[in-house]
Amino acid sequence: MTQRTKRVRVRLSGARVTIVGLGLMGGSLAGALCGHCRTVIGVARRAETVEAALARGLVDQATTELAHGVSGSDIVILATPVRVILRQLSEIGSLLQEGCLLMDLGSTKAQIVAEMQDLPPHVQPLGGHPMCGKETSGIEAADPTIYRGATFITSPLARTSEAALALGHELVRAVGAHPLVIDAARQDYLVATISHLPYLLACALVSTADATTSADPLVWKIIAGGFRDTSRVAGSDVTMMVDILLTNREKVTKAVNTCIEQMQRLVCLVETGDKASLRTALSSIRRKRREMFP
Repeated sequence: MTQRTKRVRVRLSGARVTIVGLGLMGGSLAGALCGHCRTVIGVARRAETVEAALARGLVDQATTELAHGVSGSDIVILATPVRVILRQLSEIGSLLQEGCLLMDLGSTKAQIVAEMQDLPPHVQPLGGHPMCGKETSGIEAADPTIYRGATFITSPLARTSEAALALGHELVRAVGAHPLVIDAARQDYLVATISHLPYLLACALVSTADATTSADPLVWKIIAGGFRDTSRVAGSDVTMMVDILLTNREKVTKAVNTCIEQMQRLVCLVETGDKASLRTALSSIRRKRREMFP
């Protein structure tokens, strides 16, 4: 049995896990993993973040030094913005021990998985994307319960061993999420519509309100839950969302253009006063929504 095989087959309960990036997603994952593995190490850019993670008990140890934080770890998870992950992948390989499982939490996968192909052969890569989160950000917003019940997409490479994938899924289940294997390109296509498009729609809604009614003080007296709910994700971390949109821009652009076509179809029915056709269109959409969320 080779050393690599031994390392890949480590169980989560005996694993040293390092999470690089202690914002909302990384800090939450660290807290959710506590008690499920031997040690949880946090790596953050700022000393204040390290101190906050330790003070809240989200990690067993923490550091601002990447090399120190990943040294000897069985599992390393990159929980930074997508373009930071891409940069880190080109730097981190030589710092990892034989057979280390390297995962990420990036919301787009194709570019990350392509970059993972160039990792040294002693590293076991696995793309990851948990379908959960909040519109708030930073270690202060960390919530170890946000993974419970969530779908956690994993995108293994051809070089990812069955043992490494099993270990990744063991970690996903430990935090209460449900693993689902999806090819990187397919996941980018899907989330462009169900995740990235809603963010842009929320931003457009806020911009529209600002350009029309926000100058009238009465608007803030009558604003209701529909606007709050629909615009909520516009409050998401801008750095994170810029990276997501720019690393999935082709698929996001196609989703947005399709949305514009659908909106123009509805606007045309309103403009022409075609009551019957408008009712038919809205009823069909209502039925489809109920099929999606019975």
